[in-house]
Amino acid sequence: MSPQLDSVLVEADGGSRGNPGPAGYGAVVWDAARSTVLAERREHLGVVTNNVAEYRGLIAGLEAARELGASRVSVRMDSKLVVEQMSGRWKVKHPDMIPLRARAAAIADTFDDVQYAWIPRAENSHADRLANQAMDGEDALLTGAAEVVSAPAPVSERPAWQSVSGAATRTILLRHGQTALSVDRRYSGRGNPELTELGRAQAAAAAQRVALLGGVDVVLSSPLGRARDTAEAVSRAIDVPVTVVEDLTETDFGEWEGLTFLEATERDPELHRRWMGDTSVAPPGGESFDAVRERVRRVREHIATEYAGKTVVVVSHVTPIKTLLQLGLDVGPSILYRMHLDLASISIVDWFDDDAASVRLVNDTSFLWA
Repeated sequence: MSPQLDSVLVEADGGSRGNPGPAGYGAVVWDAARSTVLAERREHLGVVTNNVAEYRGLIAGLEAARELGASRVSVRMDSKLVVEQMSGRWKVKHPDMIPLRARAAAIADTFDDVQYAWIPRAENSHADRLANQAMDGEDALLTGAAEVVSAPAPVSERPAWQSVSGAATRTILLRHGQTALSVDRRYSGRGNPELTELGRAQAAAAAQRVALLGGVDVVLSSPLGRARDTAEAVSRAIDVPVTVVEDLTETDFGEWEGLTFLEATERDPELHRRWMGDTSVAPPGGESFDAVRERVRRVREHIATEYAGKTVVVVSHVTPIKTLLQLGLDVGPSILYRMHLDLASISIVDWFDDDAASVRLVNDTSFLWA
């Protein structure tokens, strides 16, 4: 991160030829005197509306200002809607605007002060030029940043080497925060330990990360309290309600619930050894990983049917999330034993309507240490 700046000026714009139609945004960061360009951004967005493009321009400008280390930001835009909504004078009613406004607000909250002002289009010519270049399909522009922070690709984007069709359905997979059982590394399945103080902080940090990703349409949660509390933190950050899905619950560890790995091994040495290598084996009175896979597959099919083309946050536990990653990668069950997922970690899988998938991110916890 560069040395902190006292203040910068952000000018942003977005446009859509057809509304909705081919769209793009532009953003420029000036020094406080508006004499030197510190950073520029532009990006083609595909087919979206003017308002979406304008919000994306604001978000890009705020992100660039943050990367430059600014402490105070003055935002100038020719979008009356964005300026009034961000200033809190107009309510955000359109469902497409709610997550974008939340994402912009989350970034704005990282500064000491942000002020918004409307200007005529003629006074926003630099950002307008960048937005038109983006609408013309020119390559994305990212210059002048002190530090470039990568983000997952847009939902509509998929690897060029994949022959797939249809819009992607994005799943942002979030593991719950810390509990007392996870501190001691004990099997924690259908029991209902509460989040610790650190766990609540982890949930809040993950919620802000989800807000920065933006565009969330749905939040699904396991019925267990530690997951629901984490999901509620996300819900508050992005103003999207939580829907509980029973099949997202953690593995039932039966009589091993609350035991450590060593204690379970000492209690049932042969069964525990078999369980560690065979997904069809269940703990005494519990549930096998094969059974978990079947209900997680039902969740995957439900998401594909009910939320096709949307972005869905899935707040769950280590085994269901590993299983969704396994389905996304189309690999064998050994991945369940070889993959590590941290508490409050985020993974991302895009699903396409011809059963193809693209795993975008696995076990991201960088936001917990920011």
